[in-house]
Amino acid sequence: MEIFIDTANLDDIRKYADYGIIDGVTTNPALIAKEGQNFLEVIEEICAIVDGPVSVEVVGNTSKEMINEARRISKLHKNIVVKIPASLEGFKALKVLGQEIRTNFTIVYSSNQALLAAKLNATYVSPFVGRLDVNSTNGTNLINEIVKIYQNYNFQTKILAASMRNSVYVKEAALSGAHVATIPPEVIEPMMFNELTELSLDGFLKAWNELPQNKKIF
Repeated sequence: MEIFIDTANLDDIRKYADYGIIDGVTTNPALIAKEGQNFLEVIEEICAIVDGPVSVEVVGNTSKEMINEARRISKLHKNIVVKIPASLEGFKALKVLGQEIRTNFTIVYSSNQALLAAKLNATYVSPFVGRLDVNSTNGTNLINEIVKIYQNYNFQTKILAASMRNSVYVKEAALSGAHVATIPPEVIEPMMFNELTELSLDGFLKAWNELPQNKKIF
């Protein structure tokens, strides 16, 4: 499964890119606004840090606005993937854009939305898992449904599990067969860190250091 980092914070992107564990980046207008920096400069820097898909979202409400924005955004860099919301106007926009550029059909909450997005040639479809769970609906079941539908009809659209609010969601997305999970920085570190690992390492090193002759080896 590919791992995308869900942020527009350049320091966090550099940090986890240095670990070599992220394959791309997803952003949205709120994340970029949170950084308080120039939109174009942020996108340019992100694309310079990560050599992989970078999802950037349109902000227009009508299909015409979305199409015009998407075409402009896609020209910023070869790695840009344009996020289109799963609204009625978004479906209209995807009909056109699915034939032209790489797209990420986002804010998806049903397998029917995902089915239609695949028929319209979306590159990625982003089911929002965590938000479904908050509203008493099982987000993992949604990914299972989409995986099954896409397998049934050999759709090439990739499933990008979004709204990963903790590491358990990521594990379940991987077990369900999602192609990608986009994860905020505050969830990536708990995936890497395990208290038992640290305790075991401390024990190994303590035993090693108790033998004076071992200290001379290095």
